[in-house]
Amino acid sequence: MATEFTDSNFQNNVLESEKLSMVDFWAEWCGPCRAIGPVVEELSKDYAGKVNVGKVNVDQNPQVSMQYGITSIPAILFIKGGKVVDRQIGAVPKSILEKKIQAHL
Repeated sequence: MATEFTDSNFQNNVLESEKLSMVDFWAEWCGPCRAIGPVVEELSKDYAGKVNVGKVNVDQNPQVSMQYGITSIPAILFIKGGKVVDRQIGAVPKSILEKKIQAHL
């Protein structure tokens, strides 16, 4: 299952992680976010142990959302070594997210 990243655990779980992190910025009220949710869950299972896959609820975690300038959701950031190495705005097929993951593994 995708990890829930928050303002309080983001530094530790994402920025200080040795692994690539795929972070889905989303909200309950966002239709496209709900549409891509199952894809994010699938990827968390597919890449368990290899990639940190998680979600940030933008309504509950405004600090992280503001830190990364999230203005449109869903927004998926790929973070490695504490830096954003790729991003995807909007709901996309699983294959596109997999290509981005593979490019940074």
